[in-house]
Amino acid sequence: MRISPPFGYKQVVPFQKTHKVRLLAAGEAPEFVREGAAIPISHSEFVPAGRHYPIVFISGDGKSFNAVAIVGMNTKENLFVSDGHWAGETYMPAYARRYPFCMARMNVNQVEQKNRLICIEQSAIDENGEAMFDAKGQPTSKWQDLERLLGEYETDLERVREMCAIVADYGLLEPFTMQAKLKLEKGGGSMQLGGMHRIAEKNIENLNAAQLKNLLRRGIMARIYVHLLSLEHFGRLLDRKAARGNAA
Repeated sequence: MRISPPFGYKQVVPFQKTHKVRLLAAGEAPEFVREGAAIPISHSEFVPAGRHYPIVFISGDGKSFNAVAIVGMNTKENLFVSDGHWAGETYMPAYARRYPFCMARMNVNQVEQKNRLICIEQSAIDENGEAMFDAKGQPTSKWQDLERLLGEYETDLERVREMCAIVADYGLLEPFTMQAKLKLEKGGGSMQLGGMHRIAEKNIENLNAAQLKNLLRRGIMARIYVHLLSLEHFGRLLDRKAARGNAA
């Protein structure tokens, strides 16, 4: 059996009741999101994430897409993390909040299994950590909350994958690059962030009635406009970038 760890995780193993876990403190960001400009978001996260971050679509193969929140103007920075903690009063995506747990894909004899397995980052297993089950093998309230988050989030990720597949199939996505230059009084410097896709509004006009109905019925149209409005937050990223540069 081979387990494929999700993006950002190093080595995951199946979670067992006997494991004691070193959990992150409230607001603490996992190491892998501290130096990364994008973090995946799920279907129901469009609205809370769209209040704070630009939401774009990215692809590794040019065919399948994922929705991500952009949190930095360079590929190895997160402007919303300071001293290892996520900025207060801003939404921390569930991808980071679920850490060190995840739902991982399994391959048995090179065949990917349909069901996912609850796994944990191996380095988070710690005898001095916190037990998720009591001496009688019953789940603690904390584990019940975490298990609910994992299950609901995985289902929500499937919904956003379906959404991305539909907007790509309908020809709504177009590539774009964010280019900016800070004013001299804000530190100067040029920045460029590429590899992103956005919804081309002009292409929505070319959809037929059945396609438009499908977007509305699935709640995709609402998320399209949340995404388009969220692109204004690139200006907010530039302000945070300038503030961080001036503070350095």
